[in-house]
Amino acid sequence: MAWHKYSERYAPFNVTGVILISLALCADAAIGNVQEKAMKLHNGSNSEMVLYSYSIGFVYILTGLLCVGGLGPAVAFCSEHPVKTYGYAFFFSLTGYIGISFVLALIKLFGALVAVTVTTGRKAMTVVLSFMFFAKPFTFQYIWGGLLVLFGICLNVYSKNKDKMKLPSLKDFKSWILTGKKVRLLSQNV
Repeated sequence: MAWHKYSERYAPFNVTGVILISLALCADAAIGNVQEKAMKLHNGSNSEMVLYSYSIGFVYILTGLLCVGGLGPAVAFCSEHPVKTYGYAFFFSLTGYIGISFVLALIKLFGALVAVTVTTGRKAMTVVLSFMFFAKPFTFQYIWGGLLVLFGICLNVYSKNKDKMKLPSLKDFKSWILTGKKVRLLSQNV
């Protein structure tokens, strides 16, 4: 009970954050599929994929900054703290390039499903490690979020393999309940 009061006081629930992280997860899932299709269709290299993906992202972010008037204050802040901002930006860009190169290699070798599963697993591990190393309250919203991510992965697996998998129908459930026989509710054709 004390953790719940602490979390309400210091970590209030924010719907905007939930919407933004949901959009980010949807975009993360979509970009893997788009990149896989583009790689197969155009036979592009990983470097080309990074260039085009980040260029499109740059245009979106620049448009958003211009719409909300955030570009001026950002430029002013960077000019006041050039070593910190540009130094951090360099290291962030370098590690980001290395990370995206690994993700694109995963997409090229194993497909978008494996890449999205690995990146989502990495994000989940980051959340778990943050609870281990930093004191923060645990709320049930983390469980709901984790279940939503797991549900999304299951839907993605099913969408890729729906010709091989047969989900149970209401008729299957009814016969299972009424007869008491062992019925395979989730079967897979191999």
